[in-house]
Amino acid sequence: MSAEQYDGTPVAALRRIAFLLERGRADSYKVKAYRGAASAILPLPADEVAARAEAGTLTELSGVGASTARVIAQAAAGQLPDKLAEAEEQYGAPLTADGAGTTLRAALRGDLHSHSDWSDGGSPIEEMAMTAIELGHDYLVLTDHSPRLKVARGLSAERLARQLDVVAAVNDHLGGAGAGGFRLLRGIEVDILDDGGLDQTDAMLARLDVRVASVHSKLAMDPEPLTKRMIAAIRNPYTNVLGHCTGRLVTGNRGTRQESRFDARAVFEACAEEGVAVEINSRPERRDPPTRLLELARDIGCLFSIDSDAHAPGQLDYPLLGCERAEAAGIEADRIVNTWPVERLLDWARP
Repeated sequence: MSAEQYDGTPVAALRRIAFLLERGRADSYKVKAYRGAASAILPLPADEVAARAEAGTLTELSGVGASTARVIAQAAAGQLPDKLAEAEEQYGAPLTADGAGTTLRAALRGDLHSHSDWSDGGSPIEEMAMTAIELGHDYLVLTDHSPRLKVARGLSAERLARQLDVVAAVNDHLGGAGAGGFRLLRGIEVDILDDGGLDQTDAMLARLDVRVASVHSKLAMDPEPLTKRMIAAIRNPYTNVLGHCTGRLVTGNRGTRQESRFDARAVFEACAEEGVAVEINSRPERRDPPTRLLELARDIGCLFSIDSDAHAPGQLDYPLLGCERAEAAGIEADRIVNTWPVERLLDWARP
């Protein structure tokens, strides 16, 4: 949700605050209060919300606390809520300086890497989809984790099958699937196993639109076996995108982590041969791949995907950061697969 899309209503004020807190990577418990309050008042007529605000009874509603009630009351009275003004000041500034990355960002049609509350994301699937629409996406790929990543509540084949039904229902509700509008695409961030296999059944992988393959375990293994592991995954016909290839963390509340060591030239040559896109992961704490590897992949001739790796709706704004890096590296827009129209993307991703 952009500032321009804040329409002055209490629900929009609460959602905008949540979006900005997520964009700034605030603690999730702070965000949930605002999204919960928005859900609580969404079904209510505007005059009932206004009457409750005037009577001081908003907190009688389940999910509305004192802080969120103040936001609702101020918005209902036609005022800019204090909390929204504070969040705009703290988190609403442009993510890049001097318009860097904006030209390429305007060419992006979608995002191939996002998470919902089915795994380790913070919001329901439909909230992720609605925010993607508000940000101007033509499509969003839902890529919750695979079963091995238990800490992230990775999806078994059975849970993933149920999620695909939800994706279909969201598309039906939005009226976009197959009709030239927004499309929520079926995907997965699938773990690359120790032997280079993918952590999901072939039958389920075949039902998906886009598959991001990432290393999440044994990131410090020796370079030679890690290289073989990554190349085996890249050569799997179901792999479309190599996610955050070095696994590094450069900042953030999880601390820092050194990049994995592998033969980057061999890995990127395999990506170029197989038509697998190298992800430019736009999360501020990742900035993966590092610049020297991004330039190597560029020179080898790889395709790229600029993704948010969003775990909350506000983080769907992050691709501008990846666009800034891609522009600085001189990567042409047509080599970035999520600048492509959805049908071209799906044709490319098909095994």
